[in-house]
Amino acid sequence: MSPHPALEPLPLVRIAVDCMGGDHGPSVTLPACRAFLERHPAAELVLVGTADALAAASGLPRTRCVVASEVVAMDDPVEVALRKKRDSSMRVAIGQIKLADPAMAAHACVSAGNTGALMAVSRYLLKTFDGIDRPAIAALLPNARGRFTKVLDLGANVDCSAEHLLQFAVMGSALVSALDGLEEPTVGLLNIGEETIKGSETIKRAGELLRAAHAGGHINFHGNVEGNDIFKGTTDLVVCDGFVGNVALKTSEGLAGMLSQMIKEEFTRSAWTKLAALVAMPVLNRFKARVDHRRYSGGALLGLRGLVFKAHGSSDALAFETALARAYDAARNRLLDRVHHRIAETLQAMPSGDTAAPQAA
Repeated sequence: MSPHPALEPLPLVRIAVDCMGGDHGPSVTLPACRAFLERHPAAELVLVGTADALAAASGLPRTRCVVASEVVAMDDPVEVALRKKRDSSMRVAIGQIKLADPAMAAHACVSAGNTGALMAVSRYLLKTFDGIDRPAIAALLPNARGRFTKVLDLGANVDCSAEHLLQFAVMGSALVSALDGLEEPTVGLLNIGEETIKGSETIKRAGELLRAAHAGGHINFHGNVEGNDIFKGTTDLVVCDGFVGNVALKTSEGLAGMLSQMIKEEFTRSAWTKLAALVAMPVLNRFKARVDHRRYSGGALLGLRGLVFKAHGSSDALAFETALARAYDAARNRLLDRVHHRIAETLQAMPSGDTAAPQAA
């Protein structure tokens, strides 16, 4: 892969926020926005929500409020969000990316709303890059190396072809490059074993495409990886379909929560264990922070002609602030330009028939 053209970080980043999305809406999103602005002096926010909700945002610095009359509920069908609620906070927030005036347009959008609706509306309004059939959700998971493993897809695409998995690898490599500064991030294909003969026919075919892309110098393909490799940090990026990725994500979050609860129970069994807990408190707090999924919130919808980030629907203020920070870092480091460059260079250079036909945007 040839080096990406020099891209200076953006001096100011403007993020559109769907203040009504998620299980808790403005009671979470607005405090998160306030905390985010305090920590990011080079950021501006476009707050989108109902007039009543935005009244509580009065006085926030570096913000602009945009009123929307409708809200996409967490259980709304995709068709309702896409065709009936045309003035929803979600749709209006995403639309801020497409404003013609650069001085007003947002560089990214963040929402904790309905995942299916967010993906559908984002794809409808922003379109995908040529050569990308489906956007994918990419997020970070902590690993034993003290860093993060990027994983995609995490739920946007339940059924994927081998060509889709190749596209995910290309987009994910651009994500790692933008966020971590690695020009040649390693890519692993999630499978039930490291051997090339294992896995479904789709996974085997995806392995062939990824090895061909590696041979051509387009991606740095490590090979097949297993579930435990995500947390070992074997590769910088792990690629899988959305069904497997979502199960892996929710399993890891559940395991981290269970371990934290078990440790708490053991340290509160008696006066002696409570005393031991006081002594061990600094270590316990550091452990809790390392496995706290709220600190890894913010999945990027990669493949779109605009940056959209998805926070957990159940996000509290810390988790939503983390998602805002993730979007800020991606926009500031020109993730969209990097994805476009890598997609164009990789997919166009692949031999004819090795990729899916480009989709018109």
